[in-house]
Amino acid sequence: MKQAILLLLIVATSTSYSQDFSQETLSEVVSDSISGLEGPIDFQKRKRIFWATGIGGYSAMATGLYFAWYNQFDQEAFHTFDDWNEWRNVDKAGHVYSAYFQAQLINDAALWAGYSEEKALVISSLASLWGQLNIEIMDGFSSEWGFSAGDVAGNLLGTGLFYAQQKIWKEQRIKVKMSFWPVSYPVQTLDSESGLAQSSLQGRSEELYGTGLERFLKDYNGQTIWLSANPSMFFPDTKLPKWLSVAVGYSAHNLFGGFENSWELDDERFVLDQDLFPRSSQFILALDYDLRKVKHSTAFGTALFKLLDIFKFPAPAVSYDTARGWQLHFLYLN
Repeated sequence: MKQAILLLLIVATSTSYSQDFSQETLSEVVSDSISGLEGPIDFQKRKRIFWATGIGGYSAMATGLYFAWYNQFDQEAFHTFDDWNEWRNVDKAGHVYSAYFQAQLINDAALWAGYSEEKALVISSLASLWGQLNIEIMDGFSSEWGFSAGDVAGNLLGTGLFYAQQKIWKEQRIKVKMSFWPVSYPVQTLDSESGLAQSSLQGRSEELYGTGLERFLKDYNGQTIWLSANPSMFFPDTKLPKWLSVAVGYSAHNLFGGFENSWELDDERFVLDQDLFPRSSQFILALDYDLRKVKHSTAFGTALFKLLDIFKFPAPAVSYDTARGWQLHFLYLN
């Protein structure tokens, strides 16, 4: 997932903004949680920090992404690429997720800097769309990929979901989240079609998804993308805990190629038995935790749980896999 570099940058820069402030709170005198001193907030300084961090971080991301990724492949004239149903569209769900939480974090930062809710929403939505579109444009000039209308649609859906909720409700009642659990791949050898070469699913997974942190960012077999809704935000009189949410998720299994489970290694072709390794989609219904509803006595605790809320943590669930059927999970991992 080329967007992984962008996501890491957004998460890193978002930690510069320690706390959300409503427009009323922004006009008040607040205490410095570190020094204990009190005084008026210098919003002009905060705006300078906001734009310097945003523009500087974005420039570093775009430059780093080009040299770390695109520079390894030949460039050609701008072209499109139909990658719909590649990776069973887990990557498209990932585009929805990354665009959504990018808009969310930038919106929080813009409010921190002192912008009104309306201006913060415009800034965050446009910044999210541009940040994602930049990657698609670079894809369009790469011989390895192409400009993907499906990816752009995912970006628009993610940003649009954030924008619409802020516009209508002034809050996010339905969130997009991601969860990941590492997959253990078989190490047994696989023979090529000719029988002259050998490989393994462990080796194939490392070729596709890397190792270590790369797995978290790129391994579609271990990722689940979620839509999480908090009932108490729709029904204020409910007796359910304010932090309890319900989530629906989408994931896939046995993906060892974009469109099919076959690959070439040293001029030898490997093809997986569909009966033994069926490519499948999975749909999940699970409980979830709304970490933004957990009260904290410090700004750091509030900021930390807000950041962690972009992830879905293990909880009871029921799932339907197109190959394995129905399953109950005491704690859904993958």
